[in-house]
Amino acid sequence: MNYQKQSIKEGINLHTIETNKFKTNLLSVFLTMPLSRDLVTKEALIASVLRRGSKLMKTSEEISITLEEMYGASFNCGIEKIGENHIIKFYLETINDEFLPEKEDILQKGLNTLFEIVFNPLVEEDKFKEEYVKQEIENLKQIIEGKKDDKARYALERTVEEMYKGKPYALYKYGYIEDMEKIDSINLYKSYQAMIKKCKIDIFVSGKIDINATKAIVEQNELIKNLEGRKYNKAQEQLLEKQKEAREIKEEMDITQGKMVIGLTIDDTNPASKYVALVYNTILGGGANSKLFQNVREKASLAYTARFKLFKTNEQHIHTLWNRSSKL
Repeated sequence: MNYQKQSIKEGINLHTIETNKFKTNLLSVFLTMPLSRDLVTKEALIASVLRRGSKLMKTSEEISITLEEMYGASFNCGIEKIGENHIIKFYLETINDEFLPEKEDILQKGLNTLFEIVFNPLVEEDKFKEEYVKQEIENLKQIIEGKKDDKARYALERTVEEMYKGKPYALYKYGYIEDMEKIDSINLYKSYQAMIKKCKIDIFVSGKIDINATKAIVEQNELIKNLEGRKYNKAQEQLLEKQKEAREIKEEMDITQGKMVIGLTIDDTNPASKYVALVYNTILGGGANSKLFQNVREKASLAYTARFKLFKTNEQHIHTLWNRSSKL
């Protein structure tokens, strides 16, 4: 496997992973912005609107037809919160050219299609298509309202909110329903334009590829040429205040199985400590052979599930969460 990182423009990087292990190529575009309450809901909504159509593929049906013409390529997008950064991710997986009956440049077509969706959105009179925006606002509302349906995930989210109250890391990656009242197709498009001008852009291509040829495809794409270089201002690390006493937060629900989450912060600036924390995570609650699972669940029968998770919030702090699910 051969990995290379190459700069296309300032703030825009191409990451290539040359490997013979797969018969498909995975193409990705990551757009990274610092987490902020003002933008977190809009950015989550932008991801959903972009996937609905572009200038050349105006509907989801046209996007699907284009993917089928590439021997059934698959496309998806998502939102992640990594540290104090909000990341919009777009993925497109295509078959490798080597396995086609005739020589076709599916890699180039796949990259051009991905760039078309991300950087050339469907715009009507200097705004996103109103129908798409209204529909995606309702879809996003359902996602946010439905976060309580998965009680274990909800308990983890609430623990993070309480541990990092007032800090960017506490923000919910899909945003907030109350913020949607101020969003329309005009200001959402303006937010997209501002984001594309200053966000950090990472393009990933992995598979059986020629690294130099892949870079040439990216650099020759007209949409990439139109992007300006940018100096990305990464999220500023916010040191956590020392908490002298433990806090207990309780929420009552009409359920048969309660969730208990214990969160703690490891304040360590040594980069090597993250590897120690990863090993500790595995031993304590990383699987069915871990100490929590064997003792709390198997021996004492105190919980249905017991596990330990590790989250990295920024360069200096790692926090861990112990989750226990028990019958009340």
